[in-house]
Amino acid sequence: MPFITPNLRLLFSSSSSSSSSLFPLKLSVPLLPTKPTNRHRSLFTILSYSKRQRCTPFPQQNQRRNRSTFKKEKDKEDHSMEESAKESSFGFNKRRAEGRDKDVHDKKKLQLKVRKLNPINTLSYVQILGTGMDTQDTSPSILLFFDNQRFIFNAGEGLQRFCTEHKIKLSKVDHIFLSRVSSETAGGLPGLLLTLAGIGDEGLSVNVWGPSDLKYLVDAMKSFIPHAAMVHTHCFGPAPSSDASPLPDSAKSANHIILVDNELAKISAILLKPSCSDGSPVKPGETSVIYVCELPEITGKFDPKKAVALGLKPGPKYRELQSGKSVKSDTLDIMVHPSDVLGPSLPGPIVLLVDCPTESHVLELLSAESLNSFYADFLGDPQCAKTVNCIIHLSPVSVTGTSNYQKWMKRFGSAQHIMAGHEMKNVEIPILKASARITTRLNYLCPQLFPASGFWSLPHFNTSAAESSASEGPVPSICAENLLKFTLRPLANLGIDRTNIPSLEAPSEITNELLSEVPEVVDAAHQISQFWQGPRELKDDCPMLDNEVMIEEPWLGENRLPNCLDNVRRDDLEIVLLGTGSSQPSKYRNVSSIYVNLFSKGSLLLDCGEGTLGQLKRRYGVEGADSAVRKLRCIWISHIHADHHAGLARILALRRDLLKGVPHEPLLVVGPGPLRRYLDAYERLEDLDMQFLHCRYTREASWNDFEGNGEPVKNLSTPGSPFSTEGLINKTEANLFAKGSCMQSVWKGPGIPVDNNVAFPLLKNLKKVLNEAGLETLISFPVVHCPQAFGFALKAAERSNSVGKVIPGWKIVYSGDTRPCPELVEASRGATVLIHEATFEDGMMEEAIAKNHSTTKEAIDVGSSAGVYRIILTHFSQRYPKIPVVDETHMHKTCIAFDLMSINLADLPILPKVLPYFKLLFKDEMPVDESDDVVDAVSAVS
Repeated sequence: MPFITPNLRLLFSSSSSSSSSLFPLKLSVPLLPTKPTNRHRSLFTILSYSKRQRCTPFPQQNQRRNRSTFKKEKDKEDHSMEESAKESSFGFNKRRAEGRDKDVHDKKKLQLKVRKLNPINTLSYVQILGTGMDTQDTSPSILLFFDNQRFIFNAGEGLQRFCTEHKIKLSKVDHIFLSRVSSETAGGLPGLLLTLAGIGDEGLSVNVWGPSDLKYLVDAMKSFIPHAAMVHTHCFGPAPSSDASPLPDSAKSANHIILVDNELAKISAILLKPSCSDGSPVKPGETSVIYVCELPEITGKFDPKKAVALGLKPGPKYRELQSGKSVKSDTLDIMVHPSDVLGPSLPGPIVLLVDCPTESHVLELLSAESLNSFYADFLGDPQCAKTVNCIIHLSPVSVTGTSNYQKWMKRFGSAQHIMAGHEMKNVEIPILKASARITTRLNYLCPQLFPASGFWSLPHFNTSAAESSASEGPVPSICAENLLKFTLRPLANLGIDRTNIPSLEAPSEITNELLSEVPEVVDAAHQISQFWQGPRELKDDCPMLDNEVMIEEPWLGENRLPNCLDNVRRDDLEIVLLGTGSSQPSKYRNVSSIYVNLFSKGSLLLDCGEGTLGQLKRRYGVEGADSAVRKLRCIWISHIHADHHAGLARILALRRDLLKGVPHEPLLVVGPGPLRRYLDAYERLEDLDMQFLHCRYTREASWNDFEGNGEPVKNLSTPGSPFSTEGLINKTEANLFAKGSCMQSVWKGPGIPVDNNVAFPLLKNLKKVLNEAGLETLISFPVVHCPQAFGFALKAAERSNSVGKVIPGWKIVYSGDTRPCPELVEASRGATVLIHEATFEDGMMEEAIAKNHSTTKEAIDVGSSAGVYRIILTHFSQRYPKIPVVDETHMHKTCIAFDLMSINLADLPILPKVLPYFKLLFKDEMPVDESDDVVDAVSAVS
C-alpha cells in the first residue's frame, strides 16, 4: 500500500472523526493544510511568493469597505447575525435565509420621478438600442430621447447590460412600452424593475405599458418580484380583470388609445390582432401594438413689428404671446392673440413603431382605419392629415418582404423607413464590445479554454450588398444599426444620424492592440500552449487489494489524476461558463448560467439568468446555439432570485419553436417551489413545453424512495449513500437543517408538499433522461442563502476502457448561492469539479454573511475540506468588473471563471496552471506592486 501522509489520513478516518473535525471548526480555516510545496519555481510559485507577499492589502481594503453603503444596513443585520453565530458554527444571516430580510419589501410604493419639462429648444431623437441585433435572440429596443425625459420601447433580455455598456442611465427612463408581451420583447423587464427598485434609499419605478396580455406577465413576476416594484404597470385593450391598471375611458378614442400626452410628446397605441380565418379567439401574446409618437407643433416665428402695430410695448407680454397666451394691448383697447403676431406653425415630427410579427397580422394592418390620417394619400379633411417622418419596423424580414407589407409601406410617401427586424448583416458587429474585446484577448492567450466567438468565426458578410438590397426594393429603406439615430429636433437636423454607430472591429485589430500594450503576452501564450503539448499529470499505479472498490476520493496529491480521468475523451464533457457575475449584468460579466455539454448525449443548463440565450449564441454562433438548445435534456435552477432564472422563459420558448412539428418530450425543469408558480403563471401567456420537478424530489432520500417502489419518505437522507448527511445529522450539532436546529424552519417552510403520485412519474422521466445521457444521478441538496435554495451534484455512470477496466464516472458539484455549510461539503466529497460561488473577496466577510454568500477563501476551503480535485470560482460581485481579488497562495487546484470559458474534462489537470497568466491581461486592474510581479514572473519563467 502506498505511503499516506498524516494530513491525507484525515480523509480516511472514520465518519465519526471526520464529522466532528468538520464542524464546529469554521470553514474559513481549512481542515487540510493547503500550503503549496516549493519543489519547482513555476510561474504560479513565483506569483505566490513574490514581493506582493510583503504587503498586506486586507486591512486597507477593510478600511475602504467600512466607508461603503453596507454600513448603513449593518446595524439592521447585527441582531440577526449574532443570533445565527450562537446557533451555528459559521456566520450567516438567518433572517435572509428564512426570507424575512427587509429590502424592497419594505417599500410600500416606489416613487415615480416628477420632471420639469421644457419643450422649447429641446433636443430630441429616436435611437436604435441594438439588444439582440448581433445574437438575434431578442427584439431591439428603441429609445425616444428628450433632454429631461426618456421613453424606451421593448425591454428584451440584455437591456440592462446594453445600457451599462453605452452609459444610458436607466434612472432617466420614465416609461417603457411593450409592442408585444413575450419573452422576446419583455425578457429584460423583471431584472430592470428589480434594479430600479434598488436605486437609492427609496428606489425608483417606471410606468410600464402593454396590451392586455401584460397582466399575465405581471401575475407571473409576483412569484419573485415584490409588488412594490410593479405598481406602475398599465395594460390597455380588452382583457379580463387583473392587477395591472386599465386605462380610463377618457384616454380611449375611436382611432387609438392615448397613453401619454404632455408638453414633449403624445404617445398613443393602435392594437393589431392576427386575422383568424377560422374564427378562433386571439391567444395571449398574439396581440401586437403600433405606437404613434407625435411631437407638438413648432410655434411660428414671433414678428415684433406686428406686435408694435397692435399697440404692444416690448416686455413680458411678448413672452406670453410666444407661449400661446393672449394679452391686452398697451395702447389700444383690444386683445392681442398669438396668431396675430406669430408666423405659421410647423407640424411636429411623427414617428411610428410597427411590430407586425406574422402575415396574419398584415391583413389586420392593411384594414386598420385608425392609420388613415397618417397615409400620404389620405382623402379626408386636410386639417386631419398628418405627415409621418420616420417608421421603425420591428417586424421580421419574413413579413416585411411580402408584397402586401411593401404596398402598405408605400402609402406613407417620403417617410424614412428603418428596418429593425433581425438582419444578418448585424451579426458581425458585437453589441457588447467591451465583453467581446476581453473574450478575444483571452482567446489569443488561451484558445483551448476560450474558443473563438461563434460570431467572429463566421465568414464576413458583405455589408454593402446588404445595404443596397434593402434600398433596391419597392420602398426605399435602410437597415437598422446599433445606436443609429433619427433626429427629431432641432428641426434643421431632421433625419438620419450615423455618428454614434460603432465601427466593425476585427479580432486581428484587438489582438494587435493587445500585443502593443502587453508584449509579454506572446511568451505567455506560447508557455500556455506547451501545457497541452507536454505530458499530462501521471496517475500513480497503486495496486488494489482484493475486493477493494475503486473510489473517487480523496485525491492523493496535487499531481495525481483521479480515476475518472483515465482514457478520458474530449467529447465526454465540457463545462461552459455562460455567466459568472452576480446580482445584475455588467459590461464584462453576465449573470449566472452554466452549460454542461455532453456532446452527442445532450446537455444540461445549471441556472439560467437573463441573457443566457445571447451568451449561448456568442459562444456557438446563431445556428450553433439553436442546436445547443435543441439538445437540452434538463434545466436545473438553484433558487428563485431573478439573476438565476430570468432567462429561462426565453430558452424554453425558443426550444418550443425549434422543435415544432418534431416528435419530442417536454423539457424537464428542476427548481424550487416559487419557480413552479412563476412558470405556471407565465404559461398563461405562452406555452413553454416543459415539465416541472421540485428540487425536493431530487434529494437523495427521494431518489431512494423512488428506487424502493414508492415507500413513503421517512428520513431526509439515506445511510451509506454518497450524498448522505447522516454522519453530520447524528454526530454534529452544526447541521443547519437537522431537527431542532435554527434552520429547520427554512427547510420545513411553506412549499409544495411531497406527493409521490406527482413526483414519481417525473422522476421516472428524469431517470430516463439521465440514463440516455450516460449519467448515474442528479442530486439536489439544501444550502444556506434564501428559502428553498439548493445545490446540485451530477454523477456520470461508470465506463470501461479498452481492456475492460471499470472506470468510475466523474462528479460535478455546483454550490448555487450559499454560505459554506455541511450539506455542501458532504455533497462535494470526492467531486471531480466543484463550481462554487465566490461573491466577495476575503476582506468582505461581513458583507458575505449579511447577504449569505461566500468569500473566495471560504469557497476554496469547502473544496479542500471535501477532497475536491478542481475548484472553479464563479458568481463574482460586480464590484470586480474584470478579475476578482484572490490570494494566489490558496489557488493550487483552483481556477477563476470568466464568461464564455469552456473547460473540457480532459483539461482539468492543466486548469490551475493557467490562472496566473490570465492576470497578465488585467495587470492594469491590480495594485501597482502586484501588476509588476505578474510581468516579472512571466519574464522569469521565459
